[in-house]
Amino acid sequence: MSGEQRGSVEEQQKGMKAPLLPVQDSASHSSNQQVMTLKSFLTLKNLYIILGPLLSLLICLLVKLKDAPASSVKMLAVIAWVFAWWVTEAVPLPVTSLCPLFLFPLFGIGSADSVAHSYMDDVITLVLGSFILALAVERYNVHRRLALNVTLLFCGDPLNPAMLLMGLCATTFFVSMWLHNVAAAVMMMPVATGILQRLPPPSEQSEAVNKFSRAVVLTVVYATPIGGISTLTGTGVNLILIGMWKSLVPGAKPISFSTWFFYGFPVAAVLLIAFWCIMCSLYVQKGSARALSAYLEKAHLRRDLEALGPMSFAEKMVLSVFGVLVAVLLFIIPNMKQEGEKLMSWNECKKLPWNLILLLGAGFALADGVQSSGLADVFSRAIDFLEDAPFWAIAPAVSLISSIITEFITSNDATATLIVPLLYHIARTMHVHPLLLMVPGAIATEFAFWLPTSTPSNVVGFATGHIEIKDMLKLGVPLKVAGIVVLSILMPTLGSVVFGTNDGTQWVTQAKAPIRT
Repeated sequence: MSGEQRGSVEEQQKGMKAPLLPVQDSASHSSNQQVMTLKSFLTLKNLYIILGPLLSLLICLLVKLKDAPASSVKMLAVIAWVFAWWVTEAVPLPVTSLCPLFLFPLFGIGSADSVAHSYMDDVITLVLGSFILALAVERYNVHRRLALNVTLLFCGDPLNPAMLLMGLCATTFFVSMWLHNVAAAVMMMPVATGILQRLPPPSEQSEAVNKFSRAVVLTVVYATPIGGISTLTGTGVNLILIGMWKSLVPGAKPISFSTWFFYGFPVAAVLLIAFWCIMCSLYVQKGSARALSAYLEKAHLRRDLEALGPMSFAEKMVLSVFGVLVAVLLFIIPNMKQEGEKLMSWNECKKLPWNLILLLGAGFALADGVQSSGLADVFSRAIDFLEDAPFWAIAPAVSLISSIITEFITSNDATATLIVPLLYHIARTMHVHPLLLMVPGAIATEFAFWLPTSTPSNVVGFATGHIEIKDMLKLGVPLKVAGIVVLSILMPTLGSVVFGTNDGTQWVTQAKAPIRT
């Protein structure tokens, strides 16, 4: 073998022995791995995951509720766990929504079987039917026709985004005056999404357009409960208040439709204006008109509306139906377009937001747990201090307490049923007219503005995917404050005139103590 060949073989043998990657010290490599593992664990999301059980543990160890069953503390711990995960979105919302199914048995609050019933509550079936109806509206472009008409009427020339939002506010407000909140939200949300369909997808939107998109959905979410305050038929809470007033004080002058309207409509109108101002200050940027004009120009809107042509039979049928029964009818009535084809098919229902159905079910499960665990009684005793409150502080205190409690009980009607009788008895103890407490307390249960689970109409907006929990908190906190201020001013002033709260003889038939005015 020549010297050159021998040298080549030696080089090849050295190359085969050489490592493919640089050699590291084993101790240093192990240390780096540990650091990387620790960094991957100590992420913000993982800390949020730990936050839920940690809060729950701290409440169980440190919180003692006087004269309350042990289950009430455990229920408070479960609420802290679930709400921490909901607010931080540490775990996907649908997964968090299933937590009551194992947390209730784990903490001894209730069986998984009893909790499971909450996930198919009668209100959930109503919402489910409403979502099916919304899919039918979308299938036949009914929402697009309505959206084009509303946008054309209010957008202005040149485009004024703030006035367009005011137009959507006023339209939703008017619809909600006569329909239940859930039905009104279901009817108006497709109008909002119809407007959004003219805009680019969220990933391609500028900041101004993205904020406007969120504002459009939030308009329907919040204008719906505000409009429901106006009339007796606008929301079940108003009817509960009137019914309890008649039951608790049979000899009192009943509250008629017109009497309520003279108080409820001004309260709702002032609150709607406050909501519009807050929303525009947070979501309508300077220059948004220029950014939106390319998509919402009047000439384009008119051309698109004309292109839709006259309203078809299918569109008219979809517009005429609401609720679960009519949702079933959508699968029976022919659409008169193709032979044998119905207004809806089950394939269309694959788009249903089942994750939000679970979210709403979790809300009802927590509400039932608050009642069964005795935590509701703790909340009730917590407002006994109102007996010693000064007269001027009554409306603000009652409004604040009711508006906070309603965030934890998914049904506003259930909150009103819990709060209103208690406020009546506190008023008797204080020797003040009961309506001074009952009216603001009942109306404030409609101020469920913080969380998607606080009321079913919030779920309808959250289902669009255009808003997040942080949007609801960002707008809901100042709106709740505005609502409390409005009730605090108008109840002792306008309310005293409308309901005659300064005249004790109108309601006291058996009271022995005088009324403090």
